[in-house]
Amino acid sequence: MLLATRPDLIAEYRRIRKRSVDLCAPLCAEDWRAQTMPDVSPPWWNLGHTSWFFARNVLAEFDAESRELATFAGFDYALNSYYEGLGPRLPRTARGRVAQPTTGDILRYRQTVDRDMANLLARDDGEDWPRLCERVTIGLQHEQQHQELLLSEILHIRWSAPPELRVPYRETATTVTTEPAPPMRFVRVAGGLTEIGADNDTFAWDNERPRHRAFVAAFELADRLVTCGEWLAFMADGGYTDPLLWLSNGWTTVTTGAWRAPMYWEERDGGWCQWTLRGVQPVEPAAPVCHVSFYEADAFARWAGARLPTEHEWEQATNEHGFDVDDGNLLDDDALRTLPARGPKSTLAQMAGDVWEWTNSHYEPYPGYRAYDGALSEYNGKFMDNQRVLRGGSLATPRDHARASYRNFWPADTRFQFTGLRLAR
Repeated sequence: MLLATRPDLIAEYRRIRKRSVDLCAPLCAEDWRAQTMPDVSPPWWNLGHTSWFFARNVLAEFDAESRELATFAGFDYALNSYYEGLGPRLPRTARGRVAQPTTGDILRYRQTVDRDMANLLARDDGEDWPRLCERVTIGLQHEQQHQELLLSEILHIRWSAPPELRVPYRETATTVTTEPAPPMRFVRVAGGLTEIGADNDTFAWDNERPRHRAFVAAFELADRLVTCGEWLAFMADGGYTDPLLWLSNGWTTVTTGAWRAPMYWEERDGGWCQWTLRGVQPVEPAAPVCHVSFYEADAFARWAGARLPTEHEWEQATNEHGFDVDDGNLLDDDALRTLPARGPKSTLAQMAGDVWEWTNSHYEPYPGYRAYDGALSEYNGKFMDNQRVLRGGSLATPRDHARASYRNFWPADTRFQFTGLRLAR
């Protein structure tokens, strides 16, 4: 990875840490402590955990004066997520059932970690700088992941109130149109022997490396994401009630859960609306469909006479046709909902942003994969089991966090994340 200069790293640390707190500004006191399902962590825990990450993985190693803070038993237990090697931790399902640490405790803890990190980064430690820079960069990238998680969790927390009492995270500021999207076109990707994965010139997670050779057969990829209008047609044609469209596990999931539409959709007065970070809005036909599971995406693709791309195909499409973050609807654009394609600068629109795109690939290590050393070895590798890969980024992904090689991953039944799909054939 490229090393940042000290002033640049300090500025990035301040900017990214501030954004996490800013994202919580619209919350009321009750929002901070709510855990509305096991996968949703309350906001207090997110702000605390991202601070604990720096305390445990940076301050504990590089700053002797802060080691007591880094390993303070109460916070260590409450804020550890899944690092078995770092000791016992509060069960994930209990994060919304405890009164301590209080929200005030967490905000003070965060300020203390920031103070000690500022002191550490201001020192000129010479030969330790490359390792320190890499570790802080990992911490900042981790915090940006939690910024996206935070928004998806706030969305669920606000939605879980009785319908008459739901309060938007932010008021409506985008125009909703009823015009359909232009017809979907399929763009040829030549394929062949190619290189997949991140190079060594920029930051990437360990699961994006090593860059390796792979063969991708020629295929076609849709020039835009699947829209809400197309999803309405799938629903009207009995897509949720036809077992022939579904994988076995998918059919069990959809019938057990009585799914009849994407998550956060509901029928009102003969039409469909959806809950978004900007409140209840009419389903916009030209906007990308969001909050669908892998099982739903796979069934839709089969109904449409197509399929989902593999992750190698998806990345090869960016190799040939580009990956333009400036063309995407990402967190920095503040739309906080999916938007119709705006006219791509390349032949493939919406490759970055709006929704994470399900691929047909299982989450597995690349050939020659090497996990991070020490406790950070638990960050990605141990989850390479029963997960599917998603690519591209979403409306809640920070723009400087999105890249073509990024491998997001979730279980196949996940819906509460900002997930959608693009067709291949």
